[in-house]
Amino acid sequence: GSVKAEKMPEGEKMRQCKQEEEQQQKEEEREGLIEFYSSYQELFQFFCSNTTIHGAIRLVCSKKNKMKTAFWSVLFFLTFGLMYWQFGILYREYFSYPVNLNLNLNSDRLTFPAVTLCTLNPYRYSAIRKQLDKLDQITHQTLLDLYDYNMSLPQRDWSTSSTQRRSTRSLLHHVQRHPLRRQKRDNLVNLPENSPSVDKNDWKIGFVLCSENNDCFHQAYSSGVDAVREWYSFHYINILAQVPDAKALDESDFENFIYACRFNEATCDKANYTHFHHPLYGNCYTFNDNSSSVWTSSMPGINNGLSLVVRTEQNDFIPLLSTVTGARVMVHDQNEPAFMDDGGFNVRPGIETSISMRKEMTMRLGGSYSDCTEDGSDVPVQNLYSSRYTEQVCIRSCFQLNMVERCGCAYYFYPLPDGAEYCDYTKHTAWGYCYYKLLAEFKADVLGCFHKCRKPCKMTEYQLSAGYSRWPSAVSEDWVFYMLSQQNKYNITSKRNGVAKVNIFFEEWNYKTNGESPAFPVVTLLSQLGNQWSLWFGSSVLSVMELAELVLDFIAITFILAFRWFRTQQKQSPLGPPLNSQDNTIFQDEAPALSAPHRFTVEAVVTTLPSYNSLEPRGPSRDGEVGHE
Repeated sequence: GSVKAEKMPEGEKMRQCKQEEEQQQKEEEREGLIEFYSSYQELFQFFCSNTTIHGAIRLVCSKKNKMKTAFWSVLFFLTFGLMYWQFGILYREYFSYPVNLNLNLNSDRLTFPAVTLCTLNPYRYSAIRKQLDKLDQITHQTLLDLYDYNMSLPQRDWSTSSTQRRSTRSLLHHVQRHPLRRQKRDNLVNLPENSPSVDKNDWKIGFVLCSENNDCFHQAYSSGVDAVREWYSFHYINILAQVPDAKALDESDFENFIYACRFNEATCDKANYTHFHHPLYGNCYTFNDNSSSVWTSSMPGINNGLSLVVRTEQNDFIPLLSTVTGARVMVHDQNEPAFMDDGGFNVRPGIETSISMRKEMTMRLGGSYSDCTEDGSDVPVQNLYSSRYTEQVCIRSCFQLNMVERCGCAYYFYPLPDGAEYCDYTKHTAWGYCYYKLLAEFKADVLGCFHKCRKPCKMTEYQLSAGYSRWPSAVSEDWVFYMLSQQNKYNITSKRNGVAKVNIFFEEWNYKTNGESPAFPVVTLLSQLGNQWSLWFGSSVLSVMELAELVLDFIAITFILAFRWFRTQQKQSPLGPPLNSQDNTIFQDEAPALSAPHRFTVEAVVTTLPSYNSLEPRGPSRDGEVGHE
């Protein structure tokens, strides 16, 4: 028999069909919120079809032409490679931290710098006079034995006390342990001393230094003058180090050295200078340091600076330590020590030296742009000077600290660290051997002082230029020396080598400032990256976000596919739960139902939507019945 379905009204069927379509559309929209790309192909196809990056759409449009697809794929990834190559160049330039040098010219009233003036010859201080006289006697005999030179010695009172005799005997003992000797040059070592081919010029002269283990070496010099001065200076330093109180060497004789002092047309006095003793340059006087009010130049020019008349005649000095006549001058900033060996220059006697100055300031960028230091607090070297940080202060402190660590005592030329004492061969017999070995390592930067000590980020320098003229002139020297003899009680013995004049002044008020600024900041980096991105792909920041979204979607798909594969492998595992009898009954009950014949008559209603490509009228609908037995 056949079962016929009841015929439904056409309006109700249309409404039911529309409801089913709306329900299906809602389900699709609801699934779109949680569904993701099912494959990498779908992801890349969506990206290439919708991205704003130029050229990506060609990969989809030409997918039916494999040759074009391959061409655009190669071109697309080649462009990406070139762009990121340019990115690498930009990043390398950025992380090299380049700087621009900014030059500024300023004009203002300038603070006058500190000026240090030294006698250029060490003085025979009363505390060590007897020992120096004994050293001169030993040197006289040494030069007589080596060079047949009879050095003249001044007539002195050689009577000494028992304490002084013991001191001089000790000095003689130590001088004999470090004698001044001649040695043949390396290419003439095997020749006998009386060989006619060996000339006096073929000898090197120096002195012997030994360690506590009697490991000795010959400190040799190519010049006999240098060798004698260095040998004499070595023993002179040991004599100075034996003085328990450094104040015993503080024998300032300001009026006997500086005859006239004038700044800004006003007379200077003792309140405008400080005094210190230098082992080789003698008495030194620093004008305009921070001990009193700092000088300020009212106007540039020679009449508005510092003018000094100094005595350069040598009297009761030590000729073996200094072989020049005059005075030594150095211009430096306040609160900085005067390193006369580095920045000083000599003033000639009988000459007026006019020194014009130009101030120059340098300000460096710190941090990643340079290795400069702000105040030296981040430098691994203790500052032994009572001044602010400078590179030379750090280098000398570094050497002194290594000297104390390696040799057990401090070098006399540099400040004394806490808990240390100056080197003296009456207490430290082998300090000379240790010092010269350490000095060789220091110059070769084995100690690392030149790497540890960094330049300050802010420093002030003075560019100097000098002019010279005879002073006093031939027509005025008579009355000038007469006035000096009356006012300063100056006994004239050598007019031309007796006095000198020094003028130090600002050439102009303009001073130069050298500053640094970042040449490649972050803003420039982003601008250059944007230019490269626009050049190769003609895109914007949003295109970069699209590319970032692609990367994130790629990672998400990878995790989803990996999770699905893991679940599939887990279901296919033989350890999964077996099917029970109930499940089999269900399948058995469902099988006959699926194979049973259809007993219903299904009435199909087909509604054709109007076509824009056809002008034919729509035909009448037809109801059909299909019967199944």
